[in-house]
Amino acid sequence: MDDVDAVNAQIARHMLESGDWVTARINGVVYLEKSPLGFWLIAASYAVFGTRDWAARIPTALGAVALMWVTAALGRWGFGRRAGFYAGLAVGCSAGLFLFTRIVIPDVLLTLAVTCALYGFLRAVEERDRRWALALWAALGVGMLLKGLLAAFVPVATGILYLLLTRRLFLRRTWRLLRPFSGALIALAIYAPWVALATLRNPPLLDFTLRSEPGVWRGFFWFYFLNEHVLRFLNLRFPRDYNTVPRLPFLLLHLVWLFPWSAFWPAAFGAPLEHRAARLRLLALIWIVFLLAFLSLSTTQEYYSLPCYPALALLAGRALAGGPRRRVSAGYAALAAVGLAGATAAGIILYQVRGISPQGDISEALTQNPEAYTLSLGHMRDLTLESFAWLRGPLLAAGLALGGGSLAAWFLRRTPLAPLALAAMMTVLAHAAHRARRVFDPYLSSRPLAEALQRAPEGQLIIEGHYYPASSVAYYTNRRALLLNGRQDNLIYGAAAPGAPDVFLEDADLVRLWPGEQRLYLVAPSSSRPRLDALLGRVHVLAARGGKCVLTNRPPG
Repeated sequence: MDDVDAVNAQIARHMLESGDWVTARINGVVYLEKSPLGFWLIAASYAVFGTRDWAARIPTALGAVALMWVTAALGRWGFGRRAGFYAGLAVGCSAGLFLFTRIVIPDVLLTLAVTCALYGFLRAVEERDRRWALALWAALGVGMLLKGLLAAFVPVATGILYLLLTRRLFLRRTWRLLRPFSGALIALAIYAPWVALATLRNPPLLDFTLRSEPGVWRGFFWFYFLNEHVLRFLNLRFPRDYNTVPRLPFLLLHLVWLFPWSAFWPAAFGAPLEHRAARLRLLALIWIVFLLAFLSLSTTQEYYSLPCYPALALLAGRALAGGPRRRVSAGYAALAAVGLAGATAAGIILYQVRGISPQGDISEALTQNPEAYTLSLGHMRDLTLESFAWLRGPLLAAGLALGGGSLAAWFLRRTPLAPLALAAMMTVLAHAAHRARRVFDPYLSSRPLAEALQRAPEGQLIIEGHYYPASSVAYYTNRRALLLNGRQDNLIYGAAAPGAPDVFLEDADLVRLWPGEQRLYLVAPSSSRPRLDALLGRVHVLAARGGKCVLTNRPPG
C-alpha cells in the first residue's frame, strides 16, 4: 500500500542494495526517525526470498505468531495451561492485532520484545532464577533496536512499579536476581553499536538544543534522541507530521482492538487467586495502566498501545478459564447482542445497495478526508452507502461470521469450545477484511500505476507533493523520483543534510523541464489535473486509477 507500508519496504531494499545498514534513506534522502532492526529483518527476508512485497511482511507475520506463543507461555506459567492457551488465542485473534499488522511497521515485534522482557522479569523475581534476568536485558536491547528508548522504558517502569507494590523494590536480594549492571551491558551491547555508528556517520556528534525548527541540520544524535523522543513527547517536534487521538476515544477503542475478548475483562476479577496467578494479574494491570497513562500524556495514535495487548489478552484468558461463571456468561451474551446487531446492519446495507451495479473501481464511490489518514481507521470516513456495492461479498461474510460465531459461542458457553467459536469467527472476519482490502487496492495502493509505468518507455519519475501518498509507485518500479513541491513532513530534516540529493522540484523547475527531450512521468492526484493542465499546457495521460493519474510530456507508446 501507499504511505508507510511501501516506504519501509523500500528503505529495507535500499539497505540491501547499497550495503549501508546504518543510515536509512527515503528516495535517497536521509531518514533518521526510526531504529533499524525492522528494516534489517525485511532486508534479510528479501535476501532469502527475493525483493517481493509479500517477503516484506514475513517478519511481521512471524512476530505475530511468536507473540501468540510467548503470551500463551506467560499465561500458562501464571494462570494454568487452559488460560494460557486462551490468552495466546485472544492476542492472535483480536481485531487490533489484525488491523495493525496489515502495514509494514515494527510494532508487533516491539510488543514481542516487551512481552519477552516482562516474562523474563517475572520469572527472575518470582522463581529467584538469575538466568531469566538475561532474557529481560536481551529483550530490552532488541526492543530499543526496534523502536528506541520507549522499548526499554515501558518494561523497566512496569517492573519498578511491580516491585514497589510487592514491597521488594529496596531489597538487595531483588537486585542480585535482576543483575542490573551486567544486564545493562548486555542491552547496550545490542543497541549501542548502531547508535555510535549512526552518530559518527551523521555529525555533528552531540547537540542538545531543545528546539525544533525547519531547515536546520543538527545530526543524528539530536534528531533521534532529542527531537524524536523528548520533543515529540512534549508535542514540540518539527515537523508535526502526525496526528493524535483524543484521550477518551483512545482508551475506549481498546474494547474494539481486543474484540471479542474484551467482553470478558470483568470476569478476570472477583475470584480468589493463587499466589502465582495473583502476581501475574498484578503485573498485567500495572503493564496496562502504566502504558495507557503514559501515552495519554502525549500525542498518540491507536497502535502505540499495541505493547499492552498481551496483558489485556492475559486477563481475558484468565477470565475464560476460571472467571465467575455469571460474568463469563454475561460476556457471551453481550457478544451475541453485538454479533446479531452487526449481522442485521450488514443485511440492511446489502438490501440498500441491491440495485447498484459497480462501475470502475471503488474510488468512484468514495469521499476523501486526507486530514484523517494519519489515523488507523481514517479511511473509514471515506465510505459511502454506494461504496458497499463493491463490498457485497466481504460484507456478507462479515455479517454471517458475526451473527453465526457469536451465537455459536453463546450456545457453547459452558464448554471449552466457546472460545474456539470466537476464534473461528475472527478468522472469517479477518478473511472478509482481507478481501475488502483487495477491493480497496486501487485506492490504497498505486500498484496499477506502477505496472503501467513498467510497460511504458523509460523516463524520469516525478511525484507531486509528499512522497508517501504515491510511495508504492517508487517501490514497484524501484526508481528514484523527483518530488514536485515535496519538501515536507518527514523529508524536511533529511533535505537539509550535507550532500542531500537534488530531488526536490518547484513548479518553475517542472515548467522548465516539461518541454525538454527527456520523457517525464508525473504521478499526481486526479484532483490536481486542472492545476497541472494550466501550469504545463500539453499533457498526456498514461494511466489513471484509484483517484491518481500518471501524466507524461510525450504521447504514450
